Order: sequence, then structure tokens, then C-alpha cells
Amino acid sequence: MAVAEKTMTSSRVATQKLKGVCIGAGYFSRFHCDAWRRIPEVELVACCDLDEERRRGTAAQFGIPRHYADYRAMLERERPDFVDVIIPPASHLEICSDAARRGIPIICQKPLATSYDDARQIVGAAEQAGVRFMVHENFRFQPWHREIKRLLDAGAIGDRLHSLAFRTRMGDGWGPNAYLPRQPYFREYPRLLVFENGVHFIDTYRYLAGEISRVTAWHRRLNPVIKGEDCALVVFEFANGALGEWDANRYNETTARNPRYTFGEFLVEGTAGSIRLAADSRLTLQRLGEPEVELPYERADRNFAGDCCYFTQRHFVDRMLDGQPFETSGEEYLKTLAVQEAVYESAAQRTPVNL
Repeated sequence: MAVAEKTMTSSRVATQKLKGVCIGAGYFSRFHCDAWRRIPEVELVACCDLDEERRRGTAAQFGIPRHYADYRAMLERERPDFVDVIIPPASHLEICSDAARRGIPIICQKPLATSYDDARQIVGAAEQAGVRFMVHENFRFQPWHREIKRLLDAGAIGDRLHSLAFRTRMGDGWGPNAYLPRQPYFREYPRLLVFENGVHFIDTYRYLAGEISRVTAWHRRLNPVIKGEDCALVVFEFANGALGEWDANRYNETTARNPRYTFGEFLVEGTAGSIRLAADSRLTLQRLGEPEVELPYERADRNFAGDCCYFTQRHFVDRMLDGQPFETSGEEYLKTLAVQEAVYESAAQRTPVNL
């Protein structure tokens, strides 16, 4: 089956391209810019970064005509149709609030903010200004998760979900130089694993299984050179009676060729059987009493984690054009962040926390 987003068409055809600008030209911006370049309804007209070498390099690599050191000057001069915020979360509140006051639709990378209160302020600023706002929460748009969702909705493993279990071993956080080559600011995060990576799985679990009613969590720090947790075991209880488990650490390694392709292995179980996701993105279905079979579906090891940035941004553009709600709107994403806060509360208190 083809990935749904690839065949998605807008209810109206844009008469001209949407003018986009990007704030941030660091490591992850290349995945965003590559995706924007492949969406025909979008034209990136400018990018911004305090580091001149980075912004010049990004502009040259992706054919972006202008670049700025000051994001306010960029927003004022370019008058874009949307802004893509791709910088660490400490500046999100200021930048998103400023863009909202200017009436500019926003797509913002996660972590959305350094605190839940700041996240609420960001969402509130967009709502007050009547500005469309979406969080760039891309894991739910990975092609294997879209296919698993389709299978669940089709009843492939029965009419009731029993459990979801994902095991993640990143292997990028051991030793004295952990995170320095790629994202050195990770070392200073007081919250790391759940805040930066686990929130993806909270959102994906909500997408697949519905709302979460209670969490129980355990955190550890395995590498002393960092400030935050790099190991977690989290158990989710869903309103529909299903259970979820996320077993993760960034210290130990996987045998996968690319640990950041699927980010691990997934088992989904229901009344009629099981779905398994392998680290190389193979999906299999095993119905009760029957042999396991591999399922064909469309995916590619392109860009980042199955090209999920492209599919996320494709969704943003489609909803901008047809006016329908974003899956990861600000209001929806606050539900994910409320679960994240409960995870940290549970780990700190060593007790289950109800939502």
C-alpha cells in the first residue's frame, strides 16, 4: 500500500506558492529544508541563524535566496505565508509569540518549550492571534506508524488492543564526548531522554491507541557527563484498557545498521494477533494460529527516519490549503505534553500518576 500522505491531494489548488522562511540553520534544519524543497506548493524565500557560516551554507545548499542574522528583520521584510522554527526550545516562546502577533502561521519543532507553562503560552499566543499553529511532531508520520494505524483501524489484529511495546537503544550517548559532534546542547538539558525523544513515543502511542489515563515511570542517568536522564522505563495505561511500554536508553547500542531509522523495535498485540516492526522497517503480521507474514508497504530510508519530516511538512501544507485541523495542533499537543509531565512526576515520586 502506498503511504497515504504521498497520494493526498488538497481540496483547492494553490494559485501561487506558499512563501516560507526558516529560523535556525543548525544540524536538524537540513532535514526540514530538504523536505520543503520537495513540496511543490512551497518556496523557501529566506533562512535565519545567528551563525553566519551556518546560514550562508544552508542558503547555498538548498537554493534559498536570502539569509538573515535577525529573525525580526526577516519576518518584517519577507512577509512570509508561514515560518518554520527549527532552533532549541529556549527561544520558542519569544519567536512564536512574535510571529503570532504578526499574523504568520507557524510550524515549530519539538521540544515545544522548556516548560509546560511556556508551551501553554505559545499555544495561547497563537490562539489569541487567530494564527494557525502546528508542532513538527514527526514520529507519528513515519510510514511504519501510519501503516500500523491503518492495520489497527482495519481490524487486522482484532477489535481490541492489548498492548504496545517499543524498545529503543540509541547508542549515541556513551563516553566523555557524548552528543558533542551532533547536538552538544543535549548535554546541558536537565531533562533529556523523555523530553527530547520519549515525547515522540507519547504522541505516537496516543495516535495509535488513544488517550493515556495513567503512567508509571523510572529514570536513570547512565553517563555522568550529562545533566539529564538517558535511560527510562515507562508504562502507559490507556483509557481503552490497553497497556503500553517504552523501554529506552541512549547509552547502550543496537545491532541495527541505522539506529535512527525506526529508533527501535515495536510489538503491537490485540485480540486476534500481533504486528511487529523490525529495526530495518520490516513489518510482519501474525494472526492467532497462523504463521507470521511480512507486509508490503511503501517506505524509504531517506532524509530522516523514513522521510518523516517530508510527510509532516506535507501534512502542514495540505491542511494550510484545505483549512482542516492539524493532527499535532497546539491544543492537541498540550495533551501529549501533559503526559510527558506526568512521566517526570512519576519518576520523581516513584509512584503512578493519573492524568
